[in-house]
Amino acid sequence: MRWSVLPFLFPSVFAAQPSAPAPIRTPLRDLHLGQLNFLHTTDTHGWLAGHLLEPSYSADWGDYISFTQRMREKIEAQGRDLLVIETGDRVEGNGLYDSSEPKGLYLSEILKHQQIDVMTSGNHELYKQNTSEAELFVTVPNFQGKYLASNIDIIHPETQELVPLAERYKKFTTKLQGIRIVAFGFLFDFTGNYNNTVVQRVEETIQEDWFQEAIHEKEVDLFLVAGHVPAHSPEYRAIFRAIRSVRSDIPIQFFGGHEHIRDYAKYDEKAVSLASGRFMETIGFMSIDGLSTANGPSDVASGGPVFNRRYIDNNLHSFYHHSESDENSFPTEKGLNVSRLIAESRTALELDKIYGCVPRDLWMSRRPYPHDASVYTWLEEDVLVESLKDGSRGDRPAVATVNTGAIRFDIFKGIFTQDTVWTISPFTNQFRYVKDVPYDKVQLIMEVLNKQTRVLRRDDGGGGHCVDELAPPAQVNRLARRWSASEMAGTQQILSEATAEPDDAGEIIPGYTTKDDAGDDGDDTIHSPIPFYRVPNVIQALISGNDSTPETVDLVYNEFIEPYLTLAAKFAQLNVDFGKESEAYMPGLTMTDLILQWVKKNWPCDDAMHT
Repeated sequence: MRWSVLPFLFPSVFAAQPSAPAPIRTPLRDLHLGQLNFLHTTDTHGWLAGHLLEPSYSADWGDYISFTQRMREKIEAQGRDLLVIETGDRVEGNGLYDSSEPKGLYLSEILKHQQIDVMTSGNHELYKQNTSEAELFVTVPNFQGKYLASNIDIIHPETQELVPLAERYKKFTTKLQGIRIVAFGFLFDFTGNYNNTVVQRVEETIQEDWFQEAIHEKEVDLFLVAGHVPAHSPEYRAIFRAIRSVRSDIPIQFFGGHEHIRDYAKYDEKAVSLASGRFMETIGFMSIDGLSTANGPSDVASGGPVFNRRYIDNNLHSFYHHSESDENSFPTEKGLNVSRLIAESRTALELDKIYGCVPRDLWMSRRPYPHDASVYTWLEEDVLVESLKDGSRGDRPAVATVNTGAIRFDIFKGIFTQDTVWTISPFTNQFRYVKDVPYDKVQLIMEVLNKQTRVLRRDDGGGGHCVDELAPPAQVNRLARRWSASEMAGTQQILSEATAEPDDAGEIIPGYTTKDDAGDDGDDTIHSPIPFYRVPNVIQALISGNDSTPETVDLVYNEFIEPYLTLAAKFAQLNVDFGKESEAYMPGLTMTDLILQWVKKNWPCDDAMHT
């Protein structure tokens, strides 16, 4: 295995965004360029400015545009092809999206400047009517002919007709080699969409005439399945089986997402899937050798396809190295213009406005729960207890419960800004409550949600509620596929270590150390492992004026978990339909509001921090 590093560069030449930190000099693994190459993003959730507090992921969307152009130049100079894939959840999770009115006002303008070959929707684009209609009226036209929606329909707001969100599939040939591709764009079997959209189950979609005609296409060298679907999933297995039932000889390249992890799945010798992380931390890279073309078999086609993958850390250190450029030759005019557009948008949205100063790091999974450095302990013992109290309920005790998946990112020591607010908890769910619930029944409900999840899990593909989905997405995946029974008991989890030994050219820093179906050498950057601890699905806080245990309480919860509470209540022998019997609690207040109020009151900055 070969790796190398670039000479050290000063921060000023790295930072596309004014406040972005310079990446740290690290050892890198090279990319294997193939006959056909791909760059892939997914689950960006508005992080187009990059990570302004984490050097490993500090490149922005403008840098990615420049990287794509430089890689295209490098690849095409060798007579090879490059395709760019984007598989959804572009919204909710960062101030660049959430702070504007309407939401996404700046984001869509920034996003559209990237040359993308295949794009799909995620589930977050469909939670609300306004986001799905923004896809229909803005994003789909911006990427006309590139946006695919194989199993999503939308009620057109002007005609009230149910129409496909975008084209179901497309056939195209690559620029230089004429590789003939049939491409699809799927969403997993999502049931939480607003009622102006319809997500058809994948098993039903693949029975449709148009899909069967597409997979029976004779002049095809590669089936490309892009989607907001986990790499290891029953939906992708179903699509794989459907294609293989009629075309056993054609390679299939899947691109997935949704789980917020780096992942690679191998279905057979000619079919693989890549998922490329979250939050603009990762640029996924795939290459394929051995494809036939319109002109006949390639030089190595007789031996079958050869797949190679890399997970590229989203920073300029990686970008310069892989594109064989430097701070002078790397930037493109379009990339620089988009970086400036991002900076201007952030200024217009006041994303650097300071609300407080964080005294210590608070982690989602790098510390156990409970722990002083756990964001959930902080939320449970401080924020909920001190701030979530509806004056209209007088002195009545309450138990507040929220799902851990409502928190989306770590909180770093230092300034707490407008941007921080949205990266921590971007959702607009409000709080509701049911009065006079026996306290012991509340504890049984919590036990069911956290410890008896098997009784509520639906693994039959029926679309029911899986309680583990209340946790952060990355944990959901580990619970589903990677943790043994002993690991699920709450012991410390360490992400698998890369096997390659670094030389002395660069610093080994904590980061992704991925193990997937192809082994443990997929990350482009050689990292030291990061500890990963399991957290509960839900946490609770007793809000009471005294230390005694109450007989009954107001059960307060964030709206998202309402159907899960109703389901768990049945197992606790509590006959409550939370959807019908609940009332608004502190009406209009969201988790985002709650956290911000607490920070302003409890984490003030001294004058020096405001300058």
